[in-house]
Amino acid sequence: MDMSRIFLKDACPTPIGGQAVLEGVMMRGMERTAIAVRLPDGRIHMKTNKNTASARWTRIPLLRGVVSFVISLVEGTKTLTWSADVAEYFMEDDEEEYEPGRFEAWLTGRIGENEVWQLMIFLSVLIALVFAVGVFVLLPTAAIGWLKPFVPGAVTLNLIEGVLRIIMFIVYIAAISRMKDIRRVFEYHGAEHKTIHCFENNLELTPANAQQFYTLHPRCGTSFLMFVMVVSLVLFSLLGWPDLLMRIVSRILLLPVVAGLSYELLKWAGRSDNWLVRILSIPGLYLQKLTTREPDDSQLEIAIAALKGVLVEPEAPCIEGIVDRNGQLLEPMDLAALKKEREEVSGTEGSGEQNDAERTCDDGEGTDQ
Repeated sequence: MDMSRIFLKDACPTPIGGQAVLEGVMMRGMERTAIAVRLPDGRIHMKTNKNTASARWTRIPLLRGVVSFVISLVEGTKTLTWSADVAEYFMEDDEEEYEPGRFEAWLTGRIGENEVWQLMIFLSVLIALVFAVGVFVLLPTAAIGWLKPFVPGAVTLNLIEGVLRIIMFIVYIAAISRMKDIRRVFEYHGAEHKTIHCFENNLELTPANAQQFYTLHPRCGTSFLMFVMVVSLVLFSLLGWPDLLMRIVSRILLLPVVAGLSYELLKWAGRSDNWLVRILSIPGLYLQKLTTREPDDSQLEIAIAALKGVLVEPEAPCIEGIVDRNGQLLEPMDLAALKKEREEVSGTEGSGEQNDAERTCDDGEGTDQ
């Protein structure tokens, strides 16, 4: 691994970050967020939103890490959901259109479509958190508890637990990376990193310029997750090895502290370049080798369009629709409105078919008589 190509000497770190989504990339700057996705016909669909101003208390060290983690989970889930909606709407094959079930239709009628969507986002984040805590926090400590009679010392037990947690996480990432759709997401992840590297090195944002950079980046969220694993290993070791219930409670209560410390380490690593930072960053960078893939030029075009959607004047209006490679709006297109219109048309057609069937039935009864 060539560290000189990751911690670039002439680079000027920026607060811009990103996330890979289904067939696209999200870029988040100080003022706004842009999501660009590739449509089946090759066009680029992009949506930009202005960011909500953060409160002062969210800038407090340690606390800001917890807040940032929660916001990233929520916004990341929203972004993935939006990209999935785009893919569903513009799908070219003749699949049956989605129809909500009875419960979803009832809930929509009671609280509204937007509120249902917000509820689904909340439940998605909650399920993801429960899964992550259950599999990567509680399961390792419960499993290692069986080794207590054979392993001397609480520190050793905590060390084994931490190593097991890291191994489980790596195996999980390696397993999902074999899925075709996930590999595509990892390629867009690489495109996001290359594009940010290109911008931070003051080069023109083109696929050719971006291709010369690594897919690894010191401020990546993957590195944050590895910092979480390492920091939790150290902190949990300070608590000894109490009974299982106390271990579970203590680990859950310490999760905000772990997230806060990991966030501060990531910020420090992103703006510094010395031997200590490079050593601490190595585990996360190696993990990024699993979560990133080399992108092609078309994927870099998407990442560049998303970044250019962020690099606009603060007073520029937010947009949604078909854009060119430079993120310039070509055809306004409100996806939410289009989906609603399609659903209304589908509902009208369904009612018409039902009425026709009823009339046919009535006519048939009259003939029999």
